[in-house]
Amino acid sequence: MALKDLAEFLIKSLADHPEKVELSEKEEDDTVLIELKISPDDLGKIIGKNGNTINAIRTVLQTAASSHKKRARLEVVGQEEIPEEDQNEE
Repeated sequence: MALKDLAEFLIKSLADHPEKVELSEKEEDDTVLIELKISPDDLGKIIGKNGNTINAIRTVLQTAASSHKKRARLEVVGQEEIPEEDQNEE
């Protein structure tokens, strides 16, 4: 099953910096976890308004996984939080 390849194709097609897209795949029992690291510049584009884009990608992955009686999860990892000094500025 090539869920990682499918996710990579979809995400790189949308990203402005496809060379910075990194995906890792872990399989546990009946669940395939795909972790995504992406350029901060592309984060908003991949998530989309109200999370619509990332949810659509998750739906496609889940549909592909269900044909193999598996579940798919896509998580965005490694995004840095806003530094504390920036949170207090107005």
